[in-house]
Amino acid sequence: MSDGKLEKLQIRAYSDPAFENQVGAPLQVMMNPENYSREIKMEFTANQGQGTSGNQPRFKLKPPEELAFEILYDNTGIIDGNPRPDISDDISHLQDFLMGYEGDIHQPKFFEFVWGTSLMKGICPSLNISYKLFNPNGKPIRAICKVTIRELKEDERRVVEERNSSPDLTHYRTVKKGDTLPLMCYRIYGSSFYYLQVANANGLTNFKNLQPGQEIFFPPFEKSKI
Repeated sequence: MSDGKLEKLQIRAYSDPAFENQVGAPLQVMMNPENYSREIKMEFTANQGQGTSGNQPRFKLKPPEELAFEILYDNTGIIDGNPRPDISDDISHLQDFLMGYEGDIHQPKFFEFVWGTSLMKGICPSLNISYKLFNPNGKPIRAICKVTIRELKEDERRVVEERNSSPDLTHYRTVKKGDTLPLMCYRIYGSSFYYLQVANANGLTNFKNLQPGQEIFFPPFEKSKI
């Protein structure tokens, strides 16, 4: 149950992708965002053979998730009772914090977005600044900054989630010189037993004569049967 304490969203900066070495003080927003969004995508190939009426989409990759939200900067004094001439310094600080190049690590910093709990860890690929209000001399006093963070995962976690070597997943492999179907089955499943089933799945009438560059589909099989 909540204790009623207002938690402000923070952006913590790190100098390493393991998120162990925090750099400086966290950046804390003036007002918590009204919402945030997570984008989760899957990519499939759309290749289709000439003369065919359709195709089976093939899984290509899962891009990193992205988290996006807006940060409000307002120096009118309406929010905090402290009006200031403009927001140039605030915006410069935000831009340097998120997008500044770090010579020690030869790239921008890594970030953790925390709002009560850790929302995401990653890099900041984009920052969009929209100026909304200006004082009489044209200097901006209100802006909405859309921040996007692209997720980074530790190698151990990524390997566990992907499990690309598992024999119960669908695989596509390109034939190389010297490959045979039983040998390729052994590499995929740990057994050459299923080479006839693989030949049938690919419509191969002469599986002993594979051609380099030929793509072979290896369907999933239950581990207990391998």
